[in-house]
Amino acid sequence: MSYEKVTQVQSRLIIGVKQTLKAMKNGSISEVFIANDADQLMTQKVVHLAEEMDIPVKRVESMEKLGAACGIDVSASSVAVKQQ
Repeated sequence: MSYEKVTQVQSRLIIGVKQTLKAMKNGSISEVFIANDADQLMTQKVVHLAEEMDIPVKRVESMEKLGAACGIDVSASSVAVKQQ
């Protein structure tokens, strides 16, 4: 289900840890997706900030599948969805 949601909102995606953190700090994110097989040291910053800002965090199984759902040819450890 989560991969399908990412695919449906491709035009509103922010891909990658650094970009996700920046967008979250700007207050323009409605939810975040984190790949379970991503490096936890990288993604924990996103998870902690999301919890502080009360942004829903959804977990997905694979970085590779998350990247594919985003329409990119590489893996993605975190993806944020911009608010409408």
